[in-house]
Amino acid sequence: MIEEEIRKLLDELSTKQRRSYSDMLRQLDLHIGQDQLLCRLLKEDGITQSQLSERLSCEPPTVANMVKTLESYGLIHRKRDALDARINRVYLTPEGQEMIAPIEKVWRKQQDKLLDGMSPEELHLLKRLLTKMAENLS
Repeated sequence: MIEEEIRKLLDELSTKQRRSYSDMLRQLDLHIGQDQLLCRLLKEDGITQSQLSERLSCEPPTVANMVKTLESYGLIHRKRDALDARINRVYLTPEGQEMIAPIEKVWRKQQDKLLDGMSPEELHLLKRLLTKMAENLS
């Protein structure tokens, strides 16, 4: 049945893509998700951990662990909010800012690897199909 074959291919693609992506990030001493957190802070430096959790669609304990790890690497730091001492805000350090370009290079390399050999027409079709699939899951 074609639907079963498509499901299996999507599972295989997901597994291979995640493994390849993880290997490339490991060369930067990062794990999957940490790259997203750093790049989110580039866009919204100083947001709270709960805001990071919302923006990244991650559970708060997952974000808390990532923040703790990235802070120990010296890539981010936390600071109490000036107006509400109950709130910690998360900021990129200069070292964290320096990680953005290598992260984006990994993203481009992974994307180029994934889409290699596809024509513009195939890419447009793929985008439409993936968009439809994402809508179906919403």
